[in-house]
Amino acid sequence: MSLRDKFTGTGIAIVTPFQADGKIDWESFSNLVEFWIKGQVEYLVVLGTTGESATVHGEEKQQVFSFVQKAVAGRRPVVAGIGGNDTHEVIEAFKKFDLTGFDAILSVSPYYNKPNQEGIFQHYKALDAATPLPIIMYNVPGRTGQSVTADTQLRIAHACKNIFATKEASGNFDLINQIIKNKPDDFMVISGDDPITLSMIAAGAEGLISVVANAYPLEYSNMVRLCLQGNFDLAKPIHNKYIDIISSMFAEGSPSGVKAYLHEMGLCQNTFRLPVWPVSSTHQQKIKELMKGVE
Repeated sequence: MSLRDKFTGTGIAIVTPFQADGKIDWESFSNLVEFWIKGQVEYLVVLGTTGESATVHGEEKQQVFSFVQKAVAGRRPVVAGIGGNDTHEVIEAFKKFDLTGFDAILSVSPYYNKPNQEGIFQHYKALDAATPLPIIMYNVPGRTGQSVTADTQLRIAHACKNIFATKEASGNFDLINQIIKNKPDDFMVISGDDPITLSMIAAGAEGLISVVANAYPLEYSNMVRLCLQGNFDLAKPIHNKYIDIISSMFAEGSPSGVKAYLHEMGLCQNTFRLPVWPVSSTHQQKIKELMKGVE
């Protein structure tokens, strides 16, 4: 199966469930994997931002990678989130982790350091030379503090042959349109922003790495498939149905919002590792009301 075949459609940036004492809740994790696969999503992304990767470290990170790979058991492609703001450390992580059974790596652009665009290019060029797997680069300026420009993403797309896709979460359609217009034919543009996925696919994107599909995998992945088939008249009502849901998932931080939904569904505890904190009781009540509208 080609990379385009594997990664066209809906991936989920999956949560990491925790017990009340902060340890990983492996039983809930197993149940969630089955829930997502039954929801017919195309692939899973492990230990991205939504998986609270910033507070899962070392051997525990390997345990999560191995657990999800074993639980999925080849039924879906899986992607490992391995990124950072120290290029050398990211390359060492490529060497250290056993990624047997994984299909790709998602690697966020460097954060906090605020390198210039040449520094961002050289970062990805170094990852391209060292990676054991194909890479999806990730532009999310709302979290990194800096956008990877269209020119830099196109430069990476043309020069770095192991980087086959960009997860684009800038929300900047001028940038998105420039990438889609000028990218190599085999380079994929993947939405990293649930509420604009319909519009991005209409512009030429090839799918989504989703947060909302953690809780609503079946209907949201169906919406994405309809968009990819050009059936926007059928996709729009589903898109509209989830606009307020998506907004509520980010209103008091993510993954706080999506875990609030999963908690209400009985799929995991409403537990996080600091500094992430649950949504307020007022917002939790709003989420309960919103859930009634999509039952």
